[in-house]
Amino acid sequence: MQRLARTEEILAQLVGFPTVSCDSNRACIAYVAEQLEAAGARVEILPDESGHKANLLATIGPDRPGGLMLSAHSDVVPVTDQIWQSDPFTLLARNDALYGRGTCDMKGFLAATLAMAPHFADLPLKRPIHYAITYDEEIGCFGAQHLARILESRPIRPAQALIGEPTEMQVIDAHKGCFEYTTIISGLEGHGSMPDLGVNAAEYAARFVSALVRLKQQLKSAYPPDSPFDPPWTTINTGALTGGQAHNVIPGTAQIDWEMRPVQRVDALHVKQTLQTLCEEELLPEMRAVCPQADIVTTALAEVDGLNAMTQNPLRDTLLAITGQNDASTVPFGTEAGIYQALGMDVVVCGPGSIAQAHKPDEFITHSQLSLCLDLLEQLAQRLT
Repeated sequence: MQRLARTEEILAQLVGFPTVSCDSNRACIAYVAEQLEAAGARVEILPDESGHKANLLATIGPDRPGGLMLSAHSDVVPVTDQIWQSDPFTLLARNDALYGRGTCDMKGFLAATLAMAPHFADLPLKRPIHYAITYDEEIGCFGAQHLARILESRPIRPAQALIGEPTEMQVIDAHKGCFEYTTIISGLEGHGSMPDLGVNAAEYAARFVSALVRLKQQLKSAYPPDSPFDPPWTTINTGALTGGQAHNVIPGTAQIDWEMRPVQRVDALHVKQTLQTLCEEELLPEMRAVCPQADIVTTALAEVDGLNAMTQNPLRDTLLAITGQNDASTVPFGTEAGIYQALGMDVVVCGPGSIAQAHKPDEFITHSQLSLCLDLLEQLAQRLT
């Protein structure tokens, strides 16, 4: 009970840091560092190039390869235009629930790991426990990619990683990747009465989106027969299509925001190659015949590989044994897990809270979920002694 109360105290502090991805997370990271240093952890703060944001890497236990990495992101999604019943950046306890932005996604898990840090430090650990706290997960997992490059360059790195995203403490060993793009069509403005003298960016954008729709349908029948996902195929979504300003003006620019969630990397390569061929062999020649400066530029905002289910995954097997679950499951949302799996770690996603509450007004996590998380962390730590 004392650990649960301490977890709530820490969570109140974490929620109080408005770490929306567009803002700095440095104050929050400094608080996490203070908590871990007080428990005797060896802490590194790793700023990004701007110095505006930072990752944190910390270790409790022996200075040797292997061990378990507890992974959480510090950033949260915005509350703009959401109607909350209370201040989203002030923790509110009501009945069995704790309300506030980031409570389940994923400061609840982070608070539980920090509450456990003094206990970890008192154990005769044979293998280390690491903390990896990142920035900008919500907008492309940029902090985790930064941290992975650092870990890859070091001779000593964790062997396993527990990603504490909200799964209601279900053991997850696979999820799709998340690839996000913005495509800018640059044409030539003109009077609507003389369409042949302009390059209608909106029309070319519509043809680009039509290609996305065709690919979307094709991929429904091109997935591996053993795909564990729901739906089992690679999905494509056109999130936004904007362009033009008036009925009688030929639009000079248009923008398409789109994403795909591949079940296998070959699907992503197929989509990108098909679109590149469409642009280079069909759309751009037509556009540049009228305006040589016309262009189509696609920018990758994020290309984060999914988490692949592995035949051998000792961490998954350990978590299944601890929780009493028969099999690991999959989730439709993305995490940083695939980034760490690419470094050779055994990776599992398992954390307190429900994804159904994430990103919504009045986000919450329950005391019972935090208790289950604390119990899991206790049993995992015992296996490292």
